[in-house]
Amino acid sequence: MDITDFFDTFFEEASELLADMERLLLELDVEAPDPEHLNAIFRAAHSIKGGAGTFGFDVLQKTTHLFENLLDHTRKGELTLRRDIVDTFLETKDMLNDQLDAYRNGDEPDQEAFERICAILEQLALEEIGLGQHAGDDTQHDTATTRESNWESAPGLSGCLVVALLGVSEENRVLLVEELGQLGEVKDQAGDSARYEVVLETTASAEDIEAVMCFIIDPEQVAVQLLATPDEPGAPSGAPAAKQPATTVATATPPAPETPKTPSRTKSASKGSAESTSIRVSVDKVDQIINLVGELIITQSMLDQTVSELEGVGTGSLLNGMSLLQRNARDLQEAVMSIRMIPMDFVFSRFPRVVRETSAKLGKEIELVTEGESTELDKSLTERIIDPLTHLVRNSLDHGIEPPEERDAAGKPRTGRLILSARHQGGNIIIEVIDDGAGLDRDKLLAKARENGLPVSDNMADDEVWQLIFAPGFSTAKEVTDVSGRGVGMDVVRRNIQGMGGHVQIMSRRGEGTTIRIVLPLTLAILDGMLIKVGQEVFILPLSTVLESLQPAREDCYAMAGDDVVLKVRDEYLPVVAVHEALDVQGARTELTETIAVIVQGEGRRYALLVDDLVGQQQVVVKNLETNYRKVPGISAATILGDGSVALILDIAGLHRLDRSKREARRPSRLPTNDEQLFSVQGDSQ
Repeated sequence: MDITDFFDTFFEEASELLADMERLLLELDVEAPDPEHLNAIFRAAHSIKGGAGTFGFDVLQKTTHLFENLLDHTRKGELTLRRDIVDTFLETKDMLNDQLDAYRNGDEPDQEAFERICAILEQLALEEIGLGQHAGDDTQHDTATTRESNWESAPGLSGCLVVALLGVSEENRVLLVEELGQLGEVKDQAGDSARYEVVLETTASAEDIEAVMCFIIDPEQVAVQLLATPDEPGAPSGAPAAKQPATTVATATPPAPETPKTPSRTKSASKGSAESTSIRVSVDKVDQIINLVGELIITQSMLDQTVSELEGVGTGSLLNGMSLLQRNARDLQEAVMSIRMIPMDFVFSRFPRVVRETSAKLGKEIELVTEGESTELDKSLTERIIDPLTHLVRNSLDHGIEPPEERDAAGKPRTGRLILSARHQGGNIIIEVIDDGAGLDRDKLLAKARENGLPVSDNMADDEVWQLIFAPGFSTAKEVTDVSGRGVGMDVVRRNIQGMGGHVQIMSRRGEGTTIRIVLPLTLAILDGMLIKVGQEVFILPLSTVLESLQPAREDCYAMAGDDVVLKVRDEYLPVVAVHEALDVQGARTELTETIAVIVQGEGRRYALLVDDLVGQQQVVVKNLETNYRKVPGISAATILGDGSVALILDIAGLHRLDRSKREARRPSRLPTNDEQLFSVQGDSQ
């Protein structure tokens, strides 16, 4: 058997164990640590060490072994926790993660970093529990010596366990017995492929052994129990522990000091039944299924359009069948899409560490609150939102929340509050970063904008002023720190969010705090769209961007300086974008009062798009235009309609920029009259 077949399973499960380890370390109360948390952290390290030894990842095994020893002394109360010790444990966890990534990529871990973390752990052991020399020697010994050293450091905990391997092939059995030999001394083994029992003398707990075995076989294929020894009540007199018949396995397992007070067999069975309800599937396979379902939806739309054009008697049953197919196809599509959806806890779980380390570096007291961790988002988006969200969080910590002394002087609690929340709203997910800090200063923002040469005025709405922080290189910070600078790199944050089909909104009140809201589609693969017609062309507007539509009146249109026109909608003046002009569409309506104004929102601003007709709403499969063709200004993607034609999906903010650039390019040297400006918007030049 090729042991490399199990590498992917080990890497995935070890990554999950490290993530759990970090979460538990951050939750530890150093004054009164939860014993169950300490046991769980120890078991995670022990499982990774066992798997690393099985697969020959020596650096990872040796680092985890040193770490495991310290954790063992911690859970026994022989090492008293402090904040700096927890920080060292977190640093070790990061190093384990780096080593795991190196092995995953087929490389050897950084030797210098390995030696450095080993020295740190050995020094910690020496200073806190006087075991520096012993810990240092362990890294130089072979596996057998290491096992013996562990045994000596924990007298009185050794015992015999029976490890039952159920339904395991002979090849796997040989591998597993070798692995058990690294956890203790194999005293006896017997059985067949249905049930093979190994008697193991070890200091490891039954749960630890199960955790290591489950890297290679399914949880339900292994069961571990204590073997009755001659000293135990009910054991045959004079029978040697190692040669005890398998039939004398105890029916109830006395708990080892580090395990919960439940029989190991019950624990194993419940764990196996829980994991048997899920499977690990490559993301590539899921993406392939999603693509195939997308093609099925397109085919169904084509058939639906063909059937709708049929006339005559006898089409009733066909129409009913197509209606049923449409419902089933949509249900299938939603079911497949749900496979890629993962909870926001995948993202939020990273930020307790960020807040802990950043607040300590800044000398601030900050409480992190997360809400809506179970809210689900497409996996591809959760991975891409982490970096922008990290930048926003660090900005709030650095320049949003004040130092404790300033908060005291302002009559606020010394401990600042940072909230990360997520919730669904229609077809979008709303992610908010909320701080109770000083808020944005309108006057400072306007002054800095003028200094940078940006076109601003004192009459700008607050929403527009807050958006200034997204201008490239814009910052009002007195000094740029290595943590962040509110405004430094914020243009990149907004660009990344826009690349995911989302936008950013900012709400702020001086002295009370700032809320940064990110609005994202739930998935990039499927889009609820509004079909609009311009000339003979059909375009798609993301339904989430559409606010309303209306018939514009001439008296509501106002010419601005240059070639710009705005439309008055309930006391709000919106920039007008004639789609046929921006995209050079022939045969479109040019009379203003004959067009339809679709009020849309993009990048936190509202616009009025002039179109010919509203065709209807439809769920469409998004196709990447840049990958299949090239990047087109004003267009975000494409889709295939029911008649087989390609329709372009409009990028609202990009369309506005494209329209402005075209207006500036054709702007005459003299200023046109109001009538000329209005005539230009009506598109008569087409």
